[in-house]
Amino acid sequence: MRIFITGASGFVGGAAAKYLAEHGHDVRAMSRSEKSDAKIRALGATPVRCDLEDVSAAHIGDAEAIVHCAAFVEQWGPVDAWKRFNIDGTDRMLKASRAAGAKRFIHISTESVLWRGQHLRGVDETYPRAPNSPYPYSWTKARAEELVEKANTEAFQTIILRPRFIWGPGDTTLLPTIEHMTKTGQWTWINNGQAKTSTTHIANLVHAIDLALTRGNGGQAYFILDDGVRTMKEMISGIAATRGIQLPEKNVPSWLADTLAGVMEGAWRTFNLKGEPLTRFGAMIMSRDSVLIDAKARREMGYAPVISVEEGLRQLQSA
Repeated sequence: MRIFITGASGFVGGAAAKYLAEHGHDVRAMSRSEKSDAKIRALGATPVRCDLEDVSAAHIGDAEAIVHCAAFVEQWGPVDAWKRFNIDGTDRMLKASRAAGAKRFIHISTESVLWRGQHLRGVDETYPRAPNSPYPYSWTKARAEELVEKANTEAFQTIILRPRFIWGPGDTTLLPTIEHMTKTGQWTWINNGQAKTSTTHIANLVHAIDLALTRGNGGQAYFILDDGVRTMKEMISGIAATRGIQLPEKNVPSWLADTLAGVMEGAWRTFNLKGEPLTRFGAMIMSRDSVLIDAKARREMGYAPVISVEEGLRQLQSA
């Protein structure tokens, strides 16, 4: 199959590009620089020079399927960045893909489309999105999902995949953050890390992307998860241990973390301070339960994890 991927220089898009190219697909990938060109070629894909702000049907070419992984996922940044990339970029990708005649559009989303600051316990895809969330990442990804859902037609089918807590080899966010915060003495648990969470190993997400090329119902969202539920402390400590890192026991209650984050965000915006503050989203995500149900993906896509959390941690240990 001819496949066009966005975000191939990142964690998810890169893993998807590599897997799909290795399994016989003709993979082209959005690239914004010579450095990205080289990385994409190393994955076995062909770079196409464009970005989310200028992509057109000509860039998509004769691709039959689109895998849209690119997004602004940072917890802190310019106030307009989330909208520009997550909403406007997705809208532009949908229009270019449809104009190019693509048949399938796979949108990599997140459980964050549901967050308003509450716990998520036993939640499936019927749970309402939060397009007015107080968190920029959440509300922009929620509105991007709305665009993807509305774009679905019989001739142009759209599928939304929602992983939670993506981890595994090639991670460019969690492990580097753990290592940096531990070295600088900044690591602190919130509520002793006892929030319960579903997780998604990168291999399981890539497997779901492969399935979504031909399976799943158009206009639908699907949670893609590992088996089981763990506490934040179990999961993060387990990942840290694969690098020989023992995390400290420092802890603050969630009410204090929430308050500090709000004060810090205000100060950083008002005085244009350098570096990144603790954000309200960061404080929330570490202290609220996120226990999700993936029965719909198993039923409609034939999804099942291809790797367990235990095996994933063993592989990270030996990497």
